[in-house]
Amino acid sequence: MQNSRPMRGVRIAGTGSFLPAKKLLNADLEKMMTTTDEWILQRTGIRERRIISAGESTSVLSAKALGAALADAHLSPDDLDLIIVATMTPEMPCPAAACLVANEVKATRAGAFDLNAACSGFVFGLNVAHDLIRGGAYNTIGLVGADTLSRHMHYCDAGRGTAIIFGDAAGAAILKATDDSSKGLLAQAMHADGPGWKDIYVPQLDRDFPPGVQPTADAINHVQMNGAGVFKFAVGTFPELIAQTLEKAGLRADDVDMFVCHQSNARILAAARERFGLAEEKLYANIDRVGNTVGASVPLCLDELRRSGRVREGQKVMFVAFGGGLTWGSSLWQL
Repeated sequence: MQNSRPMRGVRIAGTGSFLPAKKLLNADLEKMMTTTDEWILQRTGIRERRIISAGESTSVLSAKALGAALADAHLSPDDLDLIIVATMTPEMPCPAAACLVANEVKATRAGAFDLNAACSGFVFGLNVAHDLIRGGAYNTIGLVGADTLSRHMHYCDAGRGTAIIFGDAAGAAILKATDDSSKGLLAQAMHADGPGWKDIYVPQLDRDFPPGVQPTADAINHVQMNGAGVFKFAVGTFPELIAQTLEKAGLRADDVDMFVCHQSNARILAAARERFGLAEEKLYANIDRVGNTVGASVPLCLDELRRSGRVREGQKVMFVAFGGGLTWGSSLWQL
């Protein structure tokens, strides 16, 4: 028997974000390790990043971002049916960061769970939350992307390949059902390359190291990254993912009003812009100010764009991310 329930749309009703107050400038890193401001800028495009201080954590940042998103949507925590936190840096294995966030914002009705796809987490979360709402199971979902990778950094020569890149942040969006069925996903994609896991990982035990890599005590609980391999993966995957998503939707790059992309490297963003002949204002970048904030990267960009009026209802917006796993995904919306 066919479901007679009318198809409904999904809209982004509000956004919010939170950055720790503490800045880590390239000049600060010059005092900690063998590097220079010029070297970092040339290879990453990053000038500064934020890192947490005592008393801050992934769930603390998440709760502040979600609270701001609820205020923007003119909703209360009791309006939430579900909270999803996309993160690879929860405080602990149990409970989920999302449960800590639900407690902090006093969302007493909401279910809560975490989603871990590293830098792709928020984009994967958009696709999951959208279909939970469109299918009728939920009406209002708070989706957060947050990470605090400073906890897994060596701020010394041993970790300079990663310490110059990552920053801490949280961003959130409120997804809500609407009677306008034209609003919501036009196309999406989610991919993973399991064998590529060894290009970005955070080992907890000796057994977590890939074959052929000698475990060392100073690598435990710190990000291990094959920078050249990840760069090659991203440069190849990024334009293919955008092209695939456009083809699914039957659209051209010019039809999309804004590309909200994971901020991993300024050179990767520039290469994608050139590949599709996009105007600079159509592919947003904030990596110079915040670095790579992992799961927070895409929602942080989204909130900044909405607050500046550059992303608004009626537009077509594509969200794109790639990261550890290896994972990569897209979410193309009619707002």
